[in-house]
Amino acid sequence: MKKLINDVESVVPDALRGVAAAHPGLRVDVDNQIVFRASGPRPGKVGLVSGGGSGHEPLHAGFVGYGMLDAACAGEIFTSPVPDQMIEATAAVDGGAGVLHIVKNYTGDVLNFQMAAELSGEEGVQVESVLVDDDVAVRDSLYTAGRRGTGATLFVEKIAGAMAETGAPLAEVARVAREVNARSRSFGVALSPCTTPAAGMPTFDLADTEIELGIGIHGEPGRTRSAMRPARELVHLAMDAIHEDLPISGDTLVMLNGMGGTPLIELYVAYATVVDHLAEKGARAARNLVGNYVTSLDMQGFSITVCRLNEELTRLWDAPVETPALRWGR
Repeated sequence: MKKLINDVESVVPDALRGVAAAHPGLRVDVDNQIVFRASGPRPGKVGLVSGGGSGHEPLHAGFVGYGMLDAACAGEIFTSPVPDQMIEATAAVDGGAGVLHIVKNYTGDVLNFQMAAELSGEEGVQVESVLVDDDVAVRDSLYTAGRRGTGATLFVEKIAGAMAETGAPLAEVARVAREVNARSRSFGVALSPCTTPAAGMPTFDLADTEIELGIGIHGEPGRTRSAMRPARELVHLAMDAIHEDLPISGDTLVMLNGMGGTPLIELYVAYATVVDHLAEKGARAARNLVGNYVTSLDMQGFSITVCRLNEELTRLWDAPVETPALRWGR
């Protein structure tokens, strides 16, 4: 294993120290593995908290800042943060208008955020939770009951974050977050497994000529294992799976996401086919992201997330954002 680390046990705190040094707009509690906005809570604004296992960067810490999250809790690699982290983050971002928890649908995340919400409520903080479950590849995987939460997490954090910045009440912020999830679908393809620092070896076996269709962001199995094929065919497989579950039409928000180890040139090759596929369906990518946003360490591959836009969601997506990983309008 060749990785740019110091010790296996210190990967996450070492990375968080780097985040703190690189981004003075953030306040990083390295000991408790929580990333906050340095400005603290704004009175009357709904606070947004998310989090999950590390190894998916820039998700979640890279989306803390104006227009998105107020705090992110970092677990160990591919491991849920614990309720104490979530409780501390929730209390710290509460500006008196309540707090929204954005939770990817993995069993550990769901249970720990649920416990944190209940205990925070007992302390007088009003909490709403929104579950992200956009992955159409499989249901009831190794980590979940129901669909996995993947790329749509970014869409939810951005659009709900923009709504929160307007001073909207908690119920409205939660409503738009749930609408984004309901309008979004994702599908991922792995060209190679990833290697976790603790294991020191690939998380699963994949022959040089094989790929995994419908992979999860922790390396969970997908729908099927297949022979490698041209990018256009892989994109059509992913887009057809998305369209079958939620027909694509009109204006869409599309993310062509790298899994961490795929060169950007290859992502653009794939995105060209995404645009062609949308046109065949009478749709268009009115807004897009191409790059590494919801990763799986050093896995080679890609995922596609499509959200059917309406006027409100487009306006909120376009609203200013200033985070380490997303930045426009300010």
